[in-house]
Amino acid sequence: MLNLSDLNLVEVLPQLLTYLITLVIAITVHEFAHAKVADLLGDDTPRMNGRVTLNPLAHLDPIGSLMMIFAHFRWGRPVPVNPYALSRRSPAALMLVSLAGPMSNFLLAIIAAIPLRMGLASPIPPQPYLPSSAEFLTAFAFTNLFLMLFNLVPLAPLDGDKIADYFFPPFLGHALEVIRPYGPMLLIALLFLGPQFGLDFIGEFVYPPVLTIFNLLVG
Repeated sequence: MLNLSDLNLVEVLPQLLTYLITLVIAITVHEFAHAKVADLLGDDTPRMNGRVTLNPLAHLDPIGSLMMIFAHFRWGRPVPVNPYALSRRSPAALMLVSLAGPMSNFLLAIIAAIPLRMGLASPIPPQPYLPSSAEFLTAFAFTNLFLMLFNLVPLAPLDGDKIADYFFPPFLGHALEVIRPYGPMLLIALLFLGPQFGLDFIGEFVYPPVLTIFNLLVG
């Protein structure tokens, strides 16, 4: 018979393992995708900085990882690129490099959703301190969808800034240019101060489409 401390460990440890594994994979693949696409488009800056790799140590940012625990969002070490080198290949090159990160998370979410949709994931944990395959894949798919959509927000330093800059008409592109230096401060204000004034940016604008896409994938 389990005492209270054992019961808490049984409940918390599977969630913690799921979170940590998902975090490492999601961020690593996200940053690798940026680096690989830049490399393919003729910019050797990521390769010279050791970023064209799936080694998590090359991509994880300690502070960014801690922020997921305290603020429920995270980031990796930004991949350095040379916009001039990319622009020589194509005007869309920088946008494609930026888009590669969120799309890699979307692909990971699709991969995780396949066994869930087909009913192949088990809800029974293999061991008391491990997550079930259904629990792990659900959290993995959801987290990657969240990472994808959050990064598409058109505020620097998120990927959505460069993506929007390519697609927006000139007057909106100019507006992005004006607010770009203040993007990190605006983002922090939205996440931390917004709820104090009745604006839950994550809950109202990010989670609803995440849930919609998740339900479409999983069925």
